[in-house]
Amino acid sequence: MAREERFEPESEKALRENLYSMEARVRKLRDTRNNFNAEAKAIAEQRNSIQKQYKDHREKHTLLLAEMKVLRSEINVHKEKRNALQAQRKDLINQSQGRKKEKGEKQTASAEYIRLKGEIANLESTFETTSVSKTREDKIMSDLKRMNQRVNELEPEVGKFEMVKLDLSDLDVAIKTLTAEADASHQLMLEVIAKADELKVELDDSFSHRDFLKAEGDRLHEESVGLREKANQVHEKIDAMMVEVNQTREQLNLSQQERESWMTDHNKKVKTEMKTGAESEEVATSLIDTLLSEGTLIMGGLGVSDYNEQTPKPKKAKKSKVNVGAMKRK
Repeated sequence: MAREERFEPESEKALRENLYSMEARVRKLRDTRNNFNAEAKAIAEQRNSIQKQYKDHREKHTLLLAEMKVLRSEINVHKEKRNALQAQRKDLINQSQGRKKEKGEKQTASAEYIRLKGEIANLESTFETTSVSKTREDKIMSDLKRMNQRVNELEPEVGKFEMVKLDLSDLDVAIKTLTAEADASHQLMLEVIAKADELKVELDDSFSHRDFLKAEGDRLHEESVGLREKANQVHEKIDAMMVEVNQTREQLNLSQQERESWMTDHNKKVKTEMKTGAESEEVATSLIDTLLSEGTLIMGGLGVSDYNEQTPKPKKAKKSKVNVGAMKRK
């Protein structure tokens, strides 16, 4: 049997169609929001992986930087030692050639140290081998005291270059020794520079990879945050639409309840009116009062027509036949 279609007013039908349309849009928006969230989660996982790689790479990069720093310090040490030895050699060359220091020319610590050591040696030799006056002796002693004090001040600075000991009695030999030591320091500096150049290539690659990982991590982070913001925007639209959906549902429910209440009251009224006296005491009482007032009902619950039909009619007395012949015979 075909199912009986339920009657629905046009107003309710319009509300229901509008509700179904809004619910479909809400479902579509929810799917869009979920897709945004899923995509944002996947990108966030990629970002976390890149950031972990960046953290591990940064530790290796820090070690490379520390190694480069050590090499540069070593280069500076060899360079300063070479420069100091060359300055000493220059001073000795000037001494051997009898040249005086030009006015305003700054003397290096090592050159001053060597000069003072030479002068101290000469003064000590003069004091021990030559007879001098009391005034001259006092001056020599004063000069030795002043020079030794200055030498003590210069020793820490000169000592860090591990300066070679020189025999200043033979300046040519001293100059050759300083030249050889300066060349050796220069060669050591060049070897360290070569190592630094090799490390620089690796360090440049490390810088490039570090910058790439950082940029990629930042890009993925911004993309993930952007997708989260889109998901939040869609969620706000869903919340706004759900307010309308709930209002429409409430209107539809109120309309259905009102219609069902009217139908229930109508059916109840019709059912009440269709009841017989046997089904309802109220109806029976009303019928009795009506019939009694119209005179169509007598005691016993029967109508006039019913009473007439049920009351027996009086029978007429049968006349007895007289036998005339018999009476004559008497």
